[in-house]
Amino acid sequence: MLIGYSLALLLALVLGAPWWLLRMATSGKYREGLGERLGLVPTRVRRWLNGAPVIWIHAVSVGEVLAASRLIEELTQRLPEWQIVLSTTTRTGQKLARERFGENRVFYFPLDFAFAVRAWLRVLRPRLLILAETEFWPRMLAECRRADVLVAVVNARISDRSWPRYRRLRRLWQPLLIGLAAVQAQSELDAERLRALGVHNVQVGGNLKFDVRATRPAAVTERLREFLPGSLGVLVCGSTLAGEEEMLLEAVPEGVVTILAPRHPERFADVAQLLRRRGERWVRRTEWMQAPATLEPGTVFLLDSVGELASVYSLADVAFVGGSLVPAGGHNPLEPAQFGIPVLMGESFENFRGIVEALRAGEAIRIVRRDELGAVLAAALDDRAGARAMGRRGLEVFEREAGATARAMAAILELLAVRA
Repeated sequence: MLIGYSLALLLALVLGAPWWLLRMATSGKYREGLGERLGLVPTRVRRWLNGAPVIWIHAVSVGEVLAASRLIEELTQRLPEWQIVLSTTTRTGQKLARERFGENRVFYFPLDFAFAVRAWLRVLRPRLLILAETEFWPRMLAECRRADVLVAVVNARISDRSWPRYRRLRRLWQPLLIGLAAVQAQSELDAERLRALGVHNVQVGGNLKFDVRATRPAAVTERLREFLPGSLGVLVCGSTLAGEEEMLLEAVPEGVVTILAPRHPERFADVAQLLRRRGERWVRRTEWMQAPATLEPGTVFLLDSVGELASVYSLADVAFVGGSLVPAGGHNPLEPAQFGIPVLMGESFENFRGIVEALRAGEAIRIVRRDELGAVLAAALDDRAGARAMGRRGLEVFEREAGATARAMAAILELLAVRA
C-alpha cells in the first residue's frame, strides 16, 4: 500500500509541478521552507537539540498552533530536561509558531516521502510524535513505527466532510492507525469514528481550543481601544473567506464600525480592492497604526495582519465568525466567546460542530441564514443588553468545557513513563 501511495503522491507532484513552480515564482508561498520539506534539517534546529530527548509536535496551521500552545507550554515546564520541537505545514502557522516559541525549535513538516521523513527522524530521534487533530500521513506513521517512535494524537477529530473518505478507505488505514499509542478525541462522535477505523487507544479528552486564552492584548487592540468611539456599535467579522466580505458589507447597519479580518493573508489585497470598488470609508491596519486616528461611524477597519484577530475580538459588541456563509465548515467561535462576546455564524460550521453545539446548548451562539443576515446583525447590535447576556453565557460554556490540556498532559506523561 505504501509503495502505491508513494507513487501516487509522486505522480501528483510531477503533474502539478508547473502550477507549484508558478506559485513559487509569483508568490513565494511554497518556496519558503522547501528545503525543510525535502528533509534538509537546518543548523539552528540541530543546535537546539543539544543531545536531549525530544518530543515532536505537529500542528498544521494557525488554529492548530493556537490549540496546542498551552500543551507545549505545559510540556516545556513539566519536562525541562526534554526538548519540545514543533512543525507546521502552512506559512501562517510557521510565522505564529516562531513568534510564540522561537525559530530554533520550529520548522516545516516534511513531505510524506520516505527520504524526507527519515532524514528528520534520524536527526530528531524523537521519543514521541504528537499530532494535533487528524494529521495522518501514511509514510510518517509507517516510518515512526519502523524507528520505534511512539505516536499520539491530541484534539483528534474526523469532520463530517472527511468521514466518508476515511470510511471508504478504512481497510487501508487500519494497519497504520492500529499502532497509535494514545488518542485524545474531541468528542464521543470523533472517538466512535476513530474506533471504526481500527484505532484502539481512544479516549474522549475534549477540545484543546477551550483552553486557549489570549494572554495579552495585541498592539493593535490596545491602540484601537483609544480610538473607537464608545457610543458606536463595533462588529468584528473574523476569518472571512472569498464571497463573505461582500455579503457582510451589504448587511452591516449604518453607523457601525466594522473590523474585517480575512482568513488568508494572500487575500488582503483583494479585500482592499473590494472596499475601494464599493466606495467604503475604510483604513488598513498596517497604515493606520503608523498614524492612529478616531474611527468615524461607518468605517471599515481592514485587519491585514496575522495572529491579532483573537485579541481584537475583545473589542466587539458582536462578533461574526467567517467561513460559515460559504460551504467551508466555519472557523473557531471560541475566539470571541472567551471574552464574553456574543457570536454569530452562518450555517456551515461542520468543522467546529462540537464547539458550536456546546454553545447552542448554552444559548450562546446564533446561527444565521444568508437571507436574514442584515436583520440579525441589526437586532444584535441594537439590543446591547441581550447581546451582553448571550456573551456571558458563551463565557460560561467556555470555562465549563475547559480541561482538555490537562487530560492530554496526563496521557502523554503516562506514555513516557511506560516507555522509560
